[in-house]
Amino acid sequence: MVSMTAELLPEAPYDGARLLRTLADFRAVGRSDVAFGGPVVSAGTALDITSLHGANTRSLQGLRVRSSYGLGGKALMIGRPVSVTNYYDARGITHQYDGPVRAEQLETVTALPIVVDRVPRMVVYLAHRTQVVLGDVWYDSFLPLVRKVERDIAVDDEVRRRLTALAAPPATPAPAVQLTRADLRDISDELADLAALVQDDALRQRLEEVRHRVDEGREPTPAQPRTQPPTGLAAREVDVLAHVALGQSNRQVAESLGLVESTVKSYLKNAMRKLHATNRVHAVRLAREAGVID
Repeated sequence: MVSMTAELLPEAPYDGARLLRTLADFRAVGRSDVAFGGPVVSAGTALDITSLHGANTRSLQGLRVRSSYGLGGKALMIGRPVSVTNYYDARGITHQYDGPVRAEQLETVTALPIVVDRVPRMVVYLAHRTQVVLGDVWYDSFLPLVRKVERDIAVDDEVRRRLTALAAPPATPAPAVQLTRADLRDISDELADLAALVQDDALRQRLEEVRHRVDEGREPTPAQPRTQPPTGLAAREVDVLAHVALGQSNRQVAESLGLVESTVKSYLKNAMRKLHATNRVHAVRLAREAGVID
């Protein structure tokens, strides 16, 4: 299970190609000449510039910026955007990193920290090669992008937490235990819930493939008498639960049933209320136990 979990770990929003796409989006919104940035590291005491978009040189690549030093370090320390119109004459920031900035011929520079649960996680820089006066409208234009990146990081954290929990060894050595059909079903439900959380199509497909492998590993058990299905569960609510049980997201359920996504959410909410379920996975489990779905 450990190796399987390792291969499923997604690229983080502050790494690789995902970070480069984020920088491209910020640069386009800000109409900036250059965008660069990277993750916060060393327990929040520094940030690494790992990606550049629109740069003419590699002078900024790989630069480690310490908290409170330079423009980005100040933004990291206070947790708020910091901007200077004339970088080289700016007061209120230290100038340890003037060399790499000068190599790119940057004048007006802004550092935007991305904060999740009050913890800075990455910093995005936007820079112009001429002096530009930036107003509130310019800053406000980034709010949707900042919120999206914050959500992406929060979802990534949750996916990693759950995958790590699935792979975690027992605290003390224990004899080998044969997983029951119910255990495998719980793992399958957990993977389905993870698949519904992530927005990355490739990762969602890999989660579904692993879930399918888990489903194939279930051992058949003698048929048990089914209890009477809960009264009041509408046919469409049963249809939605059946598709959710297959690991489909609300959008995929809507496409499968020819409904709009908001209608699927409404059916699912009603089904959860009638089943007294706390979440979608719990609702699927209760519906299976009641014999409403397979």
